Amino acid sequence: MQPALLIFDCDGVLIDSEVLAAGALVGELTCHGVAVDVGFVARHFIGRAHTIIRTEVKARFGVDLPARFEEDYRARLLAAFEAELRPMEGAVEALAGLRVPFCLATSSSPPRLAASLRIVGLDAVFAGRAFTASQVARGKPAPDLFLYAAKQMGADPAFCIVVEDSAAGVAAALAAGMEVWHFVGGGHFAAMDMKLPAEVTPHRRFAAFSDIRAARPDLFHAPDAAGPT
Repeated sequence: MQPALLIFDCDGVLIDSEVLAAGALVGELTCHGVAVDVGFVARHFIGRAHTIIRTEVKARFGVDLPARFEEDYRARLLAAFEAELRPMEGAVEALAGLRVPFCLATSSSPPRLAASLRIVGLDAVFAGRAFTASQVARGKPAPDLFLYAAKQMGADPAFCIVVEDSAAGVAAALAAGMEVWHFVGGGHFAAMDMKLPAEVTPHRRFAAFSDIRAARPDLFHAPDAAGPT
């Protein structure tokens, strides 16, 4: 398929953030008497909207997180990001070389997304083409966000390719009727159990942006002509 649009998830795809995010979340939950590990975070929270955390913690641990929990978590997370966040290896170069339209669709909050893109130098690249779960009624694994992104970019969902790392994201893209590439190159795949459920089956799997370029060179400018889309 020659795609009309590539839709990238952000955390764990464009930026190598999930290990940092899991550590910050474990630390902040500990402050409220909720003891979880990064495995629990991987199974229940990665790729999903922040509101899920409050609901899940209440259901499983009987703890009502305070109103300022998200603010405190974000402060802890952004401190870690400022110190350690990096773009995924090869992501910046791949984006610069694309010859097809692309955008970003993430479960991150707008403030977290803005900070993430600024820190790794991708804020200008995604100006006007970055969409968050705050803009739709249902977050991943519902298809709403990907369908919204496609509509905003003027693309038929049937001709969109989504690059996702999480089970929730892959499920959302499949539900949207899009081709799904499972990206497994993030550091969290070595640190956490990130297996997909048996019923969630992506169309392709890639471990690096260089692998995507090698498999689909038709999506990129020739090396001597590479430039921003």
